[in-house]
Amino acid sequence: MRVYRERLGAPASWWLVSAVCVLLFGTTLWAGLSVAVAVAAYAGLAAACAATLLIWGKVTIEVTKAELLAGSRRLPLDQTGLVAALDASQARELRGPRADPAAYLLIRPYLTEAVYVEVAGKPAARPYWLIGTRHPAELAAAIERARLHGGTAPPWHDVAGDHAAKAGGPRPASELSPGKDSNAW
Repeated sequence: MRVYRERLGAPASWWLVSAVCVLLFGTTLWAGLSVAVAVAAYAGLAAACAATLLIWGKVTIEVTKAELLAGSRRLPLDQTGLVAALDASQARELRGPRADPAAYLLIRPYLTEAVYVEVAGKPAARPYWLIGTRHPAELAAAIERARLHGGTAPPWHDVAGDHAAKAGGPRPASELSPGKDSNAW
């Protein structure tokens, strides 16, 4: 059963900018040539831009009761650790200076916010996933909700209500320390 689904389609503004670029570049290519060349130039450029935007936008993020699907990758929820919704500045840091080269990134240039998903358990090939999204709080909550209802609650989740696991509990996104740099955020 699906808990959450989001398609990362390109926004309308990107389509508009692409159309303007096709007109400008197509006109440049056409200058001094026949109408047949102009039609071919405009059609070719428009097709290339549309294909690029459609390929970027066909990627989906899906959370089921058992796993997180981001693009073509799957992560069982029992292998997830800390999950945090990141604002634009935090996501920018994890895409750039604080990025771990081994991390899995599903990002798009038109998505400024993201969700950080730590990969728990044995030494993982990917220490964390960074997933660009339009709704980071909803995606993070869906992952947590699916873990709780799927029986894969993280070890710090206080099921008994005794607060015994508070010391190892989830940290706010501002305290994340990904990568090898000890000066996080």
